[in-house]
Amino acid sequence: MPRVSTRRALRANPAPPRHAYYTASRAACAPCRGRSARRAARGRTLYNARRRELHAKATTLSPIPATSGAAAPISAEAVVIGAGPCGLFQVFELGLLGISAHVVDSLPRPGGQCAELYPDKPIYDIPALPVCGAQELVDRLLQQIRPFKPQLHLGHEVLEFAQRQDGRFHVATAGGVSFDAGAVVIAAGLGSFQPRRIGIEGADAFEGGALQYRVRSAGELAGKHLVIFGGGDSALDWTLELLPRAASLALVHRRREFRAAPASVARMQQQVAAARMRCFEALPHSLIVENGALRGVNIRSPDGALQALPADRLLVFFGLHPKLGPIAEWGLALEKKALKVDTEKFQTSLPGVFAVGDINTYPGKKKLILSGFHEAALAAFAIQHHLYPQKKQFLQYTTTSPIMHQRLGVPD
Repeated sequence: MPRVSTRRALRANPAPPRHAYYTASRAACAPCRGRSARRAARGRTLYNARRRELHAKATTLSPIPATSGAAAPISAEAVVIGAGPCGLFQVFELGLLGISAHVVDSLPRPGGQCAELYPDKPIYDIPALPVCGAQELVDRLLQQIRPFKPQLHLGHEVLEFAQRQDGRFHVATAGGVSFDAGAVVIAAGLGSFQPRRIGIEGADAFEGGALQYRVRSAGELAGKHLVIFGGGDSALDWTLELLPRAASLALVHRRREFRAAPASVARMQQQVAAARMRCFEALPHSLIVENGALRGVNIRSPDGALQALPADRLLVFFGLHPKLGPIAEWGLALEKKALKVDTEKFQTSLPGVFAVGDINTYPGKKKLILSGFHEAALAAFAIQHHLYPQKKQFLQYTTTSPIMHQRLGVPD
């Protein structure tokens, strides 16, 4: 089966819930005979725990809401900017070394682009997990960091960053939270992602309702008249997923060729040939609105002709464009909109500020979640040395170290 890299995944919009091939893959990956299978049946392995239980345990971490008005800065050993997989694993690696962390993310939930853009996409290159959904990976990471009691500040965009005279860092968010941090880890992926808008008059009034740039609930679309815009994997995946439950469905793409997987395009064309759906080569032109409610959309074909399509919901998958945001103004060395780091410490050009995951760059960089996990491990030791330079460092193993067991809450 193909590997799903972070680079490829971040270029895509969210995909629909698991397909048959994903379900079959998970079944094939279950532990086989013998003692491992018996232990799995008793629920003693994390890999075989039911996903809803895992999610329930993972989400017991209490996010800290935005505050109003000025508040005293929070003193922190480390502040991690970004709650994606690499940021969450950074919390784990710091926790193993006895360093507490506060996590800040502009999104309202942990998981970063993984959870926001493609929660049900299968990932095949996470060690020891032959296949794992993106949201499932986030849930496992949240459960893994629970012993360290990290503070999650979600829905907070970092606006202010400065180094103080004593070498510590001032970090402040738009939500009114500020930090006095000993070290800062930037794990912000490719920055903040914004959907490419449909670009027709009055569309912004319907965003999040009749016009959606990502599907949060497929069930809510059952029985609706749907028009889907786009020609990539997300547009085709959602077309095929929603077609059986929609009252009607039309797919609109600006050109005849599609960028989606050939197999998906072939399946869609079969549905068109069977008159189960319609497909148009056209561009969006204008909305059809009656008494403040969306009733459809007018599209313009290459020859300039207009055609009205009735619709209850418009789903737009024109892709996403990343923005580095305020990080670009922090005076850190950049190369092609990424933070330059060394491969010993994964420290940026400013001592005490580190970067892991897709936000950084160095010779041989590979934008994979796996690579980000490796970077977080080395960065943790560098952060420990930065915070406590007089302290001797020892490499301890979680299998045998009593200190590690104590920090993890594992009984000896």
